[in-house]
Amino acid sequence: MPLTAPGLTAPGRGLVLVVEDEAAIADLIALYLRRDGFGVHIESDGEAALAAWRRLHPVAVVLDIGLPGRDGADVCRTMRAADDWTPILFVTARDDEVDRLVGLELGADDYITKPFSPRELALRVRTVLRRAAGAVPTTDVLSVGAVRVDLSRRRAWSGDAEVRLTSTEFDLLAQLFRRPGRVFERDELLSSVWGYQASGGTRTVDVHVAQLRAKLAPHRPIRTVRGVGYAADLDT
Repeated sequence: MPLTAPGLTAPGRGLVLVVEDEAAIADLIALYLRRDGFGVHIESDGEAALAAWRRLHPVAVVLDIGLPGRDGADVCRTMRAADDWTPILFVTARDDEVDRLVGLELGADDYITKPFSPRELALRVRTVLRRAAGAVPTTDVLSVGAVRVDLSRRRAWSGDAEVRLTSTEFDLLAQLFRRPGRVFERDELLSSVWGYQASGGTRTVDVHVAQLRAKLAPHRPIRTVRGVGYAADLDT
């Protein structure tokens, strides 16, 4: 059973699924999301969260990692294995960098550590949704070597194979492809892609680049410039 029933219907911004076993925290998150115009549905454990995700098709999921029974990492893994790329924002009491990076490697779009500002969390939900929606581009298709991205449809290919990317991975790749050959510093990518200083620091960029390289293999369109950042490699 959900912790809180009100707010199940989604206002203009859509329905956010909040998965949190501490009722006070769940209700505080819901309060700020509703103030931002979202509908909210709350669940307290992983199995119920997956059932709600399948039933309600939320626009985003705010997901605590430390859930009873089936934890948040497994919920995220199950969603991604089902080829569902609904934006996920992890919320957790764990503040170790390794835990943050593992969450991102599982396919989460962002990560925030308790204690947190509920206003910042609501901002981050809006940010991942804005990235997922994307802006209307002036050029639809960008290519570097055998890798191409379709900005208007938010799709990517490595050779002839389509590659499924999270909204954050797509925006990072698109940012590099818009200026092929230009070296972007990590802090610059954090600002332009994430829209703020991400909680994982510049290692967040490194993890997403590693994920992109794994998905785009055998093609390698991203070059590392040691001590500086990354660039779309014109020599691919």
